[in-house]
Amino acid sequence: MNWKRLAEFGLLGSSDLEHHAILLVRVSIGLFFAISGANKLFRAGGTKPVFDTLVKAKIPFPRLTAYFVSGVEFVGGSLVAVGFLSTPACVALLIDMVVATLTNAISAMPKGLSPLSWLDDFLYLPEVLYVLFFIWLVCSGPGKFSVDYWLAGKLGM
Repeated sequence: MNWKRLAEFGLLGSSDLEHHAILLVRVSIGLFFAISGANKLFRAGGTKPVFDTLVKAKIPFPRLTAYFVSGVEFVGGSLVAVGFLSTPACVALLIDMVVATLTNAISAMPKGLSPLSWLDDFLYLPEVLYVLFFIWLVCSGPGKFSVDYWLAGKLGM
């Protein structure tokens, strides 16, 4: 057994596997948002919960905004899943999740928590995790197994 290599892996991970991790996260989160957006757009009454949330948060033009947000999730999620225009799609979905966090998720958190308990609950929100994934994908790029990577190669980048 190569102990040095094992210790190196334990301390530093493996950049050889990074593209597989990016693929797994990119496709999973992309499919999640594509399916979620499709359910809102293409199912009867699918945008109603979004509309109700937007009205409660006093967001202007709630009906139009509900369709816009659902469309961003469907189109952006689809693009992220296949890795085409993935950075702009991740930025759009990141903004969507920041707005969702600020307008809905934080207001649903229990009141009167200590700062440490509030931070614990905040970091437990799924929207916060999605934001972190999108930041990582913007910084890392879509990985080798994406349309963007293939296209960049064809364009000599």
